[in-house]
Amino acid sequence: MDKKTVKRGLLPYLFIALVMLGMFYFLNVTNRNVNILSYDEFMTSLNSGKVSEVEVTARANGYTYEVRGTLKSYEEGETFLAKLPLSDEVMKKIVTASEKQEFKLTAEEDPDSSSFLYILVNVMPLLLLLLLAFWFFNKQLAGNKSSMDFGKSKARLNSDTNKVTFKDVAGLKEEKEEVKELIDFLKNPKKFQKLGARIPKGVLLFGPPGTGKTLLAKAVAGEADVPFYFISGSDFVEMFVGVGASRVRDMFQQAKRNAPCLIFIDEIDAVGRQRGTGLGGGHDEREQTLNQLLTEMDGFGANEGIIIIAATNRPDVLDPALLRPGRFDRQVTVNLPDIKGREEILAVHARNKTLAEGITLDNLAKRTPGFSGADLENLLNEAALLAVRRNKEEITMSEIDEATDRVLMGPAKTSHKYSENDRKLVAYHEAGHAVIGLKLSNANVVQKVTIIPRGTAGGYNMMVPAEEKLCSTKKDLLEQITGLLGGRTAEEVVFNEITTGAHNDFEKATKIARAMVTEYGMSDLGPLQFEQQEGSVFLGRDYNRSQHFSNEVANEIDMEMRKIINNCHKKATEIIKKNEDLLKLIADALLEYETLTKEQIDYLVKHGKMPEEDESNLEAMSVTKLRELAKEKGIKNYSKLTKAELLKELDA
Repeated sequence: MDKKTVKRGLLPYLFIALVMLGMFYFLNVTNRNVNILSYDEFMTSLNSGKVSEVEVTARANGYTYEVRGTLKSYEEGETFLAKLPLSDEVMKKIVTASEKQEFKLTAEEDPDSSSFLYILVNVMPLLLLLLLAFWFFNKQLAGNKSSMDFGKSKARLNSDTNKVTFKDVAGLKEEKEEVKELIDFLKNPKKFQKLGARIPKGVLLFGPPGTGKTLLAKAVAGEADVPFYFISGSDFVEMFVGVGASRVRDMFQQAKRNAPCLIFIDEIDAVGRQRGTGLGGGHDEREQTLNQLLTEMDGFGANEGIIIIAATNRPDVLDPALLRPGRFDRQVTVNLPDIKGREEILAVHARNKTLAEGITLDNLAKRTPGFSGADLENLLNEAALLAVRRNKEEITMSEIDEATDRVLMGPAKTSHKYSENDRKLVAYHEAGHAVIGLKLSNANVVQKVTIIPRGTAGGYNMMVPAEEKLCSTKKDLLEQITGLLGGRTAEEVVFNEITTGAHNDFEKATKIARAMVTEYGMSDLGPLQFEQQEGSVFLGRDYNRSQHFSNEVANEIDMEMRKIINNCHKKATEIIKKNEDLLKLIADALLEYETLTKEQIDYLVKHGKMPEEDESNLEAMSVTKLRELAKEKGIKNYSKLTKAELLKELDA
């Protein structure tokens, strides 16, 4: 909002303030230094000869004499006001006293007897205020009309000149095929009507956040070249009862006027949650809004040419009435992209970025399993920002590695100094994970190991699956648990001590073990599912977990989980003890370099030493080499500086 707009908005308020101030000043002036006398006080002053001047006005409407004047004791400008009964006797007393005392007596005509004067004095100020208020109200409505349109839809018509098409949507091959029929219908509905085909009235897109649900809906509208209305589910709900239902009706009315068109409702779970689970029962505002939406989609009114696309991360909480045929006929799952999809997504976001030679998108795709489209876009953007910060003309692998760590774990705490003992503990802990990953064929592959603290972690070990699988075998899960226990096992073997650093590893391992026993049937208890999510939802939260087993079975589940964890821990111990030399080799390299990539680890395992250091890449150098360079440049206290501090000093 610019300054001119702010000034224009303040003018009505300033004008009203000035009027009120003027009226206050007028009333204050007119009533200043006026003493109110009672009947007895006036008559006493009159009889004692204290009155110097009197002006009498007969008020016919009030049946009183209004007497104004001055007393001999008053200062200049001081007056009195008294109201006396309207009678001949009172007037006779005033006239008699005037003749005896010889003070000035004036009789005035009642101004109320003149209708014009009465209106001017009494009615006009009020009328002026009413006119001013009416003008101000209309002015505000003209400037912010939506402020009073509670029942109007907040659906916004997408008028972007750069329309989104399927070319802008990377991956999602199957998902795009599912919605292509909608485009054909919007372009040529008669083709479908000839054969009696009924196009789906609604399509529900569900999947994890950032997978491209909104982008896919925009692409459908862009490909069909039809108006695209978009609204969030929360925009329907207000504190006033009936507002949401009114907005739904208005939205469909707008859509009918612009048919054929597409309506996109994002986060529909905000208004489409299962009925009967909130407070207020059927009179709940959210439920009334949902009922109106169901009615509009059901087709009691003609909604020809209107297609609704909705998106949600929680399809499990939606009301079943929304998902039946005739409403959201088609449900499309938008999952996290696979390796091919990630490569395509990276190609889209890398179009306007300068990548260094040697960086391949397929390699980046392999290093980013579990990343959504939004995560990949953020990854390349963070890498570009880092390159600018480092005054580079292109994005190198160093920036991409750092950006990956930022997305997953947060920025590095380079200023946080640990003792040598803590650094050694963290180095052996992370080296333990790496050794298990190297020695087990089904364990996750080590992509990067660092002892630089990030977030709440003192170190970080990036391990990804060797290949993406649709299903995990029992052996896969057991070796994943073994890999997670590798850090704690290394601490036990090397230091004969344990620390709190493995709490996150235990959390993940326990979760996998419990799922193996209670959900996947991968234990001696047999192929049974003991736990499942409760279907009922209260206020949007799943509070209960259904347990179809006795207390005795619960004890057996705990024993089976303990057996899985203990066996994996035993296996991890065997591997660590058998490969203590490799463990020490990786740990020493971590203490010297702080960060090891997959290529460096592979070279270290094969040759027993780190590869030759490239002096053009300071970040890949050891602390020892950096201190030698710092010594040559004459940097003070170089021997006490951390690697991050050395890099900062050398770059300066």
